[in-house]
Amino acid sequence: MRGVVQGVGFRPFVYQLAVRHGLTGYVGNDTAGVIVEVQGEAEQVERFLEDLSAHPPPLARVHRVESLERPAIPESVFTIRPSQTTTDRSSSIPADVATCADCLRELFDPSDRRYRYPFINCCHCGPRFTIIRSLPYDRPATTMAGFAPCADCEQEYHDPANRRFHAQPVACPVCGPMVWLESDDATRIERDDAIRTAVRVLDGGGILAVKGVGGFHLACDATNADAVARLRERKGRMDKPFAVMVKDVEWAKRVAAINDDHAAVLIGPERPIVMLERHPGQGGRMDGVAPGLHTIGLMLPYSPLHHLLLGDRPLVMTSGNSGNEPIARDNTEARERLGELADAFLMHDRDIHSVCDDSVIRVFAGHEYPIRRSRGYAPLPVKLPRAGKTVLAVGGEMKATLCVTSGDHAYLSPHLGDVENPDTLAALDRTADHLLELFRLEPDRIACDLHPGYLSADWAARFAERRGIPLVRVQHHHAHVASLLVDAGGNGGPMLVACFDGTGYGTDGSIWGGEFFLADGDRIDRVGNLKSIPLPGGDAAIRRPYRVALAHLWAAGLPWCDDLPCVAACPPAERKILRQQLDRNVNCVPTSSMGRLFDAIASLVGVRHEVSYEGQAAMELEALAGEGAEPYPFAISGADPVVLDPGPLLSSIVADLRAHVSVQLIASRFHAAIAEMIRVVASRRNVPVVGLTGGVFQNIALLNLVSHRLRADGRTVLTHRQVPCNDGGLSLGQAAIAGGIR
Repeated sequence: MRGVVQGVGFRPFVYQLAVRHGLTGYVGNDTAGVIVEVQGEAEQVERFLEDLSAHPPPLARVHRVESLERPAIPESVFTIRPSQTTTDRSSSIPADVATCADCLRELFDPSDRRYRYPFINCCHCGPRFTIIRSLPYDRPATTMAGFAPCADCEQEYHDPANRRFHAQPVACPVCGPMVWLESDDATRIERDDAIRTAVRVLDGGGILAVKGVGGFHLACDATNADAVARLRERKGRMDKPFAVMVKDVEWAKRVAAINDDHAAVLIGPERPIVMLERHPGQGGRMDGVAPGLHTIGLMLPYSPLHHLLLGDRPLVMTSGNSGNEPIARDNTEARERLGELADAFLMHDRDIHSVCDDSVIRVFAGHEYPIRRSRGYAPLPVKLPRAGKTVLAVGGEMKATLCVTSGDHAYLSPHLGDVENPDTLAALDRTADHLLELFRLEPDRIACDLHPGYLSADWAARFAERRGIPLVRVQHHHAHVASLLVDAGGNGGPMLVACFDGTGYGTDGSIWGGEFFLADGDRIDRVGNLKSIPLPGGDAAIRRPYRVALAHLWAAGLPWCDDLPCVAACPPAERKILRQQLDRNVNCVPTSSMGRLFDAIASLVGVRHEVSYEGQAAMELEALAGEGAEPYPFAISGADPVVLDPGPLLSSIVADLRAHVSVQLIASRFHAAIAEMIRVVASRRNVPVVGLTGGVFQNIALLNLVSHRLRADGRTVLTHRQVPCNDGGLSLGQAAIAGGIR
């Protein structure tokens, strides 16, 4: 049996099932999966096979079953055999799973021997991917190898009636990992006293570095405005929203609008951060966790330690890093990198082998819509339409993930972050080595982005040279389209794909980002785009949306009048230089980016003129948008490709500003205009299916408007379900193209 069948309680499940049906034989792990041999009466064997298929363990995902008949041999019992290492490619790896209800009951039961033990787990919950060093999945192959089980844990491990039967991370206070607290005065407090002291640090407004399942968090009381502000200052994260952990769904409902679909994701075993609409005015002192936004990211506790720390007040739980560094993984690293950020450290001695940041999910049309795919989901496989070459793909420069393909499955790494410093490059090395070793793969090709300046592409080139394998450079938006087609199963054709994002290096050397593609079979052809404008100063313009707004006004032939917010935001001296740059085309990069158009409108109407994190201006503009507004006009020219000119839209917005139309209505009409733009292009192409991908479609308001219009025209809409629409899904698309699958 192949698939996610190790680390999910499969061997105990098979054992109990075989014994119940009166069969003899054995079950065991090997490198490729789980092997089962059963012997008994034909009717009993048939019932066993039916139950095996119909009722596997909850966390298992069986991809393939291979079976054959063998002659009967003398047997008297059914056993679990020791695992075997084979030369086959490895089985899929289970993701980390939130603490189950049974373990929680024991955690808070004073009569239980694991009362308040922060590493309680069983076959149905606990760490998996973050502690696995190699396969087959057995304790010696995990970071639990150094903790020898005590007699009581051994008895549970070997008891078929116990839910810890063959649970590899089984532990207790006598034999397992230990937690301790460190503070500035070099005092070390251990075990439950450490947890109780950590709670007092949080209650007193302190900032706590907490070693979790997949890395360190920085935590503080989310209702303490001073603590939140201090965390922002220390972390250098002045506006970017923080995730908040609350104890249960009922607590979450105090802050956000939650329906059954949201609740199902919140309480699921993956326990991601879920982006939710805030109740107006209901955040109270939690307003500082997501300034300027109408959404808030909430998650429920997923480890025993979280449950012990949380209590009845919400906690900010943000990544344990500074700036765009990777999150801290081990104790020494945390002391070095987080020493200026935290007032105290809650450490433990169970090593984290693979860093795994929290996943981020939105809910769209009743299904999960990933924004960041990491803990709880990685490295669960994505099914490919067919087998292709074995590829290692490195994604882009931002929101990097790695992807390896094996047969007809793709395995994405957890979120790695932005590839812009040595620490992230080191994380690329470590993650690539781990994935290739785990799955016993030797790649035929390595894939990266087409952009000549990406550090990730340089890393891929060096990797390819060392291994002597071909390097395949994949255009950024082609990779987005291929990622959507694999993710959403768009293997028929033809279909139109709107690919909207901030920055992607085009095949013509310009910066793309507002593109339409026709995907048909193995072809991905660009058939439309937003009209290019000159972007003065490159990255400087991205950080200052007023520059992008002025460039759009210039391209549309609209004057820079002082009554426009974006003009007023630009100092006169800088304005003069920008005018000269644009008029003379000096240090200007042409771009068709839809993300930059969102930035421009946000500045034009006075929402945001400078940003401190990616997407800030667009997110704050989305927060103002409602439904039911008439779209602004835009111009269409050409046929193949069709060019969409936002000039009339900009002119209309300027007129509305001078007529004192509300910013909320302007934001609504702008969103409606982009949705109508997609509808018109789809109508002109007359295709039955339209796909939506790229980071702009993290905007749920836009996604809803577009989907409604397209479905009203009778078209099918494809959106992401397993990997993000943003650059976190790029590596999947790169791997599909380089592997000859798309």
